Amino acid sequence: MLTPKRMLQKALWLAALLTCACGDFAYGADAKAPIRILAFGDSLSAGYGLGDLAEAFPAQLEKALKGKGYNVVVVASAISGETTSGARSRLDWSLAEKPDAVIVEFGGNDALRAVDPKVTRENMSAIVKRIQQDGTPVLIAGMLAPPNLGRDYEQRFNTIFSDVAKDSGALLHPFFLEGAITVPTLMQGDHIHPNPAGVKVIVGKMLPVAEKLVALAEARRAAAK
Repeated sequence: MLTPKRMLQKALWLAALLTCACGDFAYGADAKAPIRILAFGDSLSAGYGLGDLAEAFPAQLEKALKGKGYNVVVVASAISGETTSGARSRLDWSLAEKPDAVIVEFGGNDALRAVDPKVTRENMSAIVKRIQQDGTPVLIAGMLAPPNLGRDYEQRFNTIFSDVAKDSGALLHPFFLEGAITVPTLMQGDHIHPNPAGVKVIVGKMLPVAEKLVALAEARRAAAK
């Protein structure tokens, strides 16, 4: 028969054993947690005009990356019609999602509204630097200005994204709509937003650099252990 002292010792031993087991389980679960990628953008990332969000950029990118064997979740944080100024003002709120990596996709609405490229450049630089403050890797998905705004505007605008990427060390996909914008069957009737097939092409074009983004996020997570 166990004495009260022995019963207490056994209870403490069991408690310690359970604590170690739970700790090991939690560590294992954390190690296997998916890489969280924040798709921070405007209507092109929000899936404007698409009937099903499963057809939108975040969902299709997640599916494509999982198809490559990556354990990821792509979190949508996009607002249709948003400019870089609006994005800058809500960035901290979006970062509350605690992403492991961020794709920054803005600029189209700035160009459509003929916003001074100087303003767009300042906003993009501030957004990227803020995300990088804690070492979170960034992929900039660039935009091109419509040709009807003139050569001067076009030249000043189109260099923004590559310059910000170079200055910050962020990854760069030069043009978000690459592969779709010039193919009418891949675009919606407004000729601005891709249809589901167009989104698939866009994801395919971006996939190689998106894989690099995941690799950076994985390396950062490993280094933090």
